[in-house]
Amino acid sequence: MKKNHLFQAPHLHAISRDIFVAAGALRHIAEDVTEILVKAHLAGHDSHGVLRIPAYLRGIDAGYLKPAAEPEVLAETANTLRVDGGRGFGHYTSRWCMSQAIEKAKTAVSCCVSISNTGHIGRLGEYAEQAAAAGCIGLITVGTGGEGGGPTVPYGGAKGRFGTNPLAIGVPTGDAAPFIVDYATSMVAEGKIQVARSKGTELPEGCILDKHGVPSVKPADFYDGGALLAFGKHKGYALSMFTCLLGGLAGTFNVETGQMSGTFLQVINPDAFTPIAAYQQGVRAFLDGIKATPPAAGFDEVLVPGDFEHRTRVQRLVSGIEIPDTILSQLQECAAQFNVSLGEDIVEAEDKARYAS
Repeated sequence: MKKNHLFQAPHLHAISRDIFVAAGALRHIAEDVTEILVKAHLAGHDSHGVLRIPAYLRGIDAGYLKPAAEPEVLAETANTLRVDGGRGFGHYTSRWCMSQAIEKAKTAVSCCVSISNTGHIGRLGEYAEQAAAAGCIGLITVGTGGEGGGPTVPYGGAKGRFGTNPLAIGVPTGDAAPFIVDYATSMVAEGKIQVARSKGTELPEGCILDKHGVPSVKPADFYDGGALLAFGKHKGYALSMFTCLLGGLAGTFNVETGQMSGTFLQVINPDAFTPIAAYQQGVRAFLDGIKATPPAAGFDEVLVPGDFEHRTRVQRLVSGIEIPDTILSQLQECAAQFNVSLGEDIVEAEDKARYAS
């Protein structure tokens, strides 16, 4: 196992924010992107945290990620939006779109948003939590499919045709632990493979194939021309395709090549159907009833979606966030590139307030 370094959330936020600002991001965009990365760590999903920063900086250097881009509404109705991300940070665009969708759903019952032309959007559960915190049900998907679409093989296939094609769902509970579903339709998200590589550990069996189509547990085999498997065989494969079909509502499909991709989100206002306070009380009672199920042999308790993230967030806000030595080295290189300090003196009062609860 490789060495880990402990950072408090405000410190990690300040480092990441200053790097993005130095790379050309507007301050408010950098704050949003950074908060979403740090909150991924707090939720226990290091695969969508600061290890992504070097890739984003490479995107900026190459010109295909525009760090100061603002989303543009291309079409709009009372309960729909079609948004162009301007090749900007997907985190910022997705949070902005979710905010717009929540506002519309409060008056129009629901809102659907299709997003195109945007960069990687990070942990999808972040936006599901955003909807749930507003007392709404949220759904978000990202799908890419077709030849050259990604490393995930279709069920029965021998070559990759899909991205990891994740989906997330958030349902409000009226407390700090909403119901949150968030997973890739591949066996693992590609970021999980990055984490395993950074820690020098192997992957669980049944996640990847090497370049010869042979099952492997070695992260290096994936990055040497390997492929991902869909979860649940034909079931995960079908869901992966569905994320592409929803994404294609943005018009991001190519009839000649058979490719389809895009980001989609939907917000539903439960208060339009039943009083929100009563609904949330019912959701919590339902979840608690499920958790009261006697645990099977080898398990200490029954959890429901969202429990892991909530517990990890509470713990890491106190104990800090562990960053592997390999990832810290990459952050140090990024900081040195822009003459950004990694010292705790860069932490601002607003950074501490952001993670105070």
